[in-house]
Parts: sequence; C-alpha cells; structure tokens
Amino acid sequence: MNQKTGIAGLRAMKDAGKKIACLTAYDAGFARLVDEAGMGLILVGDSLGMVVQGGSDTLSVTMADMVYHTRLARRGVQRAVLAADMPYRSYDSASDALDNAKQLMDAGAQMVKLEGAGAVLEVIRELVDKGIPVCGHLGLQPQSIEQYGGYKVQGRDSGDAERILNDALAVEAAGADLLVLECVPRALAGRVSRALKLPVIGIGAGVDCDGQILVLHDILGISSYIPRMANDFLQHGGSIREAIAAYVQAVRSGEFPGADHSFD
Repeated sequence: MNQKTGIAGLRAMKDAGKKIACLTAYDAGFARLVDEAGMGLILVGDSLGMVVQGGSDTLSVTMADMVYHTRLARRGVQRAVLAADMPYRSYDSASDALDNAKQLMDAGAQMVKLEGAGAVLEVIRELVDKGIPVCGHLGLQPQSIEQYGGYKVQGRDSGDAERILNDALAVEAAGADLLVLECVPRALAGRVSRALKLPVIGIGAGVDCDGQILVLHDILGISSYIPRMANDFLQHGGSIREAIAAYVQAVRSGEFPGADHSFD
C-alpha cells in the first residue's frame, strides 16, 4: 500500500488491463481512508460545491476553495495520484489557466482536470508545455450545465458520438495524460477507451472504460441525491472503510458499474 502509483503507473494499469479505481476526497481524513483503500487516483473535485458546500451545481466554486481543499487532501494522500479540478472560468485563457494551475500544484496536486475540447485544447497544450499534467473531461461537462439545460446524457445520436470521439483524440494529441468521460452510452465509452492510449476513467459511462470514478459522498449514501450512475456501498451496513474497500473491489473485478449504473 505504500508504493506510489504515479501518473505513469495509471498508464501501465491500462496497458495491463487492470481497472483503475478512483474517488473524490476533499479533506485529509477522508483522503487518507480513500488512499489506504488502494485508489489509483483521488480527485479533489469541484463537486465539493454540491456535497460539501450544499450548492445546486459546481459553478460557484472558486480557486480559493479548490486550493484550500487540495491542500487538505494532500495531507492524507501517500500513494494515489492526487488530481484537482480547475473550477469554472479559471481557464478562460492559457495564461489564466497557467497561473491557476500553478496554485493547485503548489497546494499539492499532481495533475489538474479541466472540461471540454475546442479552445480548451490550446490551454491543455500550454499547461503540458509548462510541465503540468492534465486530465481532460468530456461527455457531460458539469461546468456547462446551463448550456445543457440540466444533467443529460451526451453522445446518444451518431453525430454527437463522433464529436466526442474526435474530441477525445484531440485531447490526447494535445498532451493530456488522462480523460474522464461522464454520462455517455456504454458503447461510445468503449470506443473511446479502445481508441486512446491514455486511461479513460468513466462516471456513468459503463464498465468498458479503463477505470471508474465516483463522488465519495455518493458511495456512502450521504449526498442529498444519489445519481443513477452511483451506488451506495454503505446501504447494507458496515463501516466507511469497508464501503470504500467494497467500491475498489467492485471496480477492479468489473462488477461495477452494472447495467443499472450505465446508459444505452
């Protein structure tokens, strides 16, 4: 458990066909429990705006929030890769992105995550060029929720599916080391995972991704709303530590996500 995973280790897991278990964490105590369970990656997500701050979306989360929670989580992580979300409007330009990403790295992140392709590709290239590892995020992008008109599955029609696949290839070509794919049909997620050399981490994207990520509060059943793509691993009793371990085992075995947690 003391061996560090490292970003290269995540790629090696994909190459070896080993599923990568990932979770969010927002403070030292939970980060330590999650890390000790053998997680490949821990994300300090802007989801904290909902599950920690009690908001209805992630849009009000600030850089100061992300830096604070990244610093806390860093204190609990010894083994896993620690990634941090770039919050809404923090990467409108490459120069803004670089300044803000440096803050997260200084707080202890090993990788930053940002959403989208298009103009974001220039941002990814700039960060990678300056030595900052990047995780992309495609499919449902929570920071674009106002454009979607709600939390809706993406890529169901053929045109959207091809766009997401092409965007994923572009994100990889821009230099990203990892990709989160959220709320897309399982078949599309499988195509993307097979097409990319980098690991593809799914959330609501089916079992054919290289790994899975969920919000910690969702797997413990303490979110105000548990989305379909999640599962309460504490619902049948036991300890928090046991619930986290059960999640890791379910991901590694391919038991999770099942059909009930995926989309056609």
